Amino acid sequence: MHTPTQAPPFPFERTDELHPPREYALLRGSTPTARITLYSGTEAWLLTRYEDVKAVLGDHRFSADARNAGFPFVSAALRASVGQKHIPFLRLDPPEHDRLRRMLSREFIVKRIDALRPAIEAIVDRFIDQLLGAGHPADLVANFALPIPSAVIAELLGVPYADHEYFQERGRRMLSSEFTLEQSARAVVELREYLGELAERKRAEPGDDVLSRLVHERVVTGELDPEDLKSSALLLLVAGHETTANMIGLGVYTLLGHPEQHARLRADPALITRVVEELLRFLSIVHTGVPRVALEDVEIGGTLIRRGEGVIASVPAANRDESVFAEATRFDIDREPNRHLAFGFGIHQCLGQPLARRELEIALTRLFERVPTLRLTGDSTFGPEKSVYGLHELRVAW
Repeated sequence: MHTPTQAPPFPFERTDELHPPREYALLRGSTPTARITLYSGTEAWLLTRYEDVKAVLGDHRFSADARNAGFPFVSAALRASVGQKHIPFLRLDPPEHDRLRRMLSREFIVKRIDALRPAIEAIVDRFIDQLLGAGHPADLVANFALPIPSAVIAELLGVPYADHEYFQERGRRMLSSEFTLEQSARAVVELREYLGELAERKRAEPGDDVLSRLVHERVVTGELDPEDLKSSALLLLVAGHETTANMIGLGVYTLLGHPEQHARLRADPALITRVVEELLRFLSIVHTGVPRVALEDVEIGGTLIRRGEGVIASVPAANRDESVFAEATRFDIDREPNRHLAFGFGIHQCLGQPLARRELEIALTRLFERVPTLRLTGDSTFGPEKSVYGLHELRVAW
């Protein structure tokens, strides 16, 4: 129990499956730049206003490099993902960040993602068949939401889908606070070793996939260190399935819980783009926010943040800021404009957002087309302990 003079522990408990912790709204109204206490006992700043979150994410004076002193780790799992020489470009600053990101950016341009549509549609239909074959009631997470992004990212990267249980379990150990620092660190090592061995096989037998192209166009030429290849592939593999899987599951849950808007989508599938954008804003599943550390003294929202102090830019809080989004707690597929920050902002915003959007559009459209009578059975289990807020189980019938 903390006293009123102590910074409250973070992350806050999330008690409502569709809404972020109530503390965000309270702080945004009274102390939008507030002190919090992280799991390690260290303190950091929490930002809850849209304009402040956007300002920090777009400001080079706030570093994403997790090796910098003062970087605010929200869990042991996050700390385990760094502490090595080669870390994911997500946790680097320019110029290293820009150099590594450029090597991958062409793989995620809209044109290339659109070319994947037939493959994504085939994957989605395969798992709708699996869901329908599971009997009543069926778990939508295990049979649909989780396997689709795993199969898509495996197809894109060139990772055998037969190994999906291996990388899903280790990805869970990397993201969940239920595991110790040592367990999370071991998961990172195991996945790096796995991807390194796979890259060696791609050197001898390349395919039409991202990993093969990186090996032959970047590693063989000496432009990319093999260890950096492992880090980049690890980031894409884990981030590419965990967040999208939870968005699919929670997206279905949200739409079934809003029958009028669900009916509009079924009547007019062209609304899917608006639906997906509002789901991204409304759910904001990376609920612990985006960590940064100040490289110099900076004033944000009237508060001086000193060099070396950690900052958590809360995307869920920003996406519920009433000064930007009218009736922000309401799910509204007619919301316009919808300048949410679900994919971040600035040079570090999510590289894979075109793929995530396309997966969500195809998965939700095809599911409701093929299973128009889909309904919730009332048996669902949520997982607020993860850095990515999502569903462990969602029971459905039709």
